Amino acid sequence: MAYLLTKSKYIRGLQCPKAMFLDVHAPHLAYYPPETLARFRRGRDFEKSFKDTFPHGIDISARLKGNVSAYPQLTADLLSAPGEVALFEAGFLYNDVLVLADVVHKTAEGIVTIFEVKNSVHVSDTFRNDVAIQHYVISHALPAIVVADIFCQGLTLQNFFVLFNDGHDGFLREDLIQPSQSQHSVIEQNINHFKQVILGQEPSVPMSPHCDAPYACPYKGYCRKRGE
Repeated sequence: MAYLLTKSKYIRGLQCPKAMFLDVHAPHLAYYPPETLARFRRGRDFEKSFKDTFPHGIDISARLKGNVSAYPQLTADLLSAPGEVALFEAGFLYNDVLVLADVVHKTAEGIVTIFEVKNSVHVSDTFRNDVAIQHYVISHALPAIVVADIFCQGLTLQNFFVLFNDGHDGFLREDLIQPSQSQHSVIEQNINHFKQVILGQEPSVPMSPHCDAPYACPYKGYCRKRGE
């Protein structure tokens, strides 16, 4: 399944379309300092601690490794099977955008709950945008999945939680399904614009405070060398 955008590239585009373009066409130019890589590792550890609460969860990434384009089909196959299931790194594709959800739980009745896990003590605007683009893609992709169970009428997305740290490595949750739904029209406009950027020439964006907010851009060194 082909795609142009991913969740991370969409979020990058909200900060800087040039950084998003480079993420697609020249990711080797990115530089992540050791403290950023350490933060990524802590985030993965926190995410794993939540996934461990689903002992029978199926890890899509472990099965398919780097074959990311195959994630949506395997995800659909597993969600369409009868019974309860929990999936890790489940893939969904809609409007040329691929998103991977941290944890997707489906009950035997077809009720779907999604968890986005963040190792932070508060829910930032970036996290809300993260969940919103996932909700946009997943809410459009789910109806196409036909459940092979006569007792299940289909899949219903009931909750989309962001899981964050209570300050003691425990979990707090906030349901963002309603505010995410309200962002769909804006998200679609952003997607259309970002696809044009990706398929065009490298945009010219002068360096400014946006290079460090909400995160330090990994392409600052590249832009600085070019005198931008």
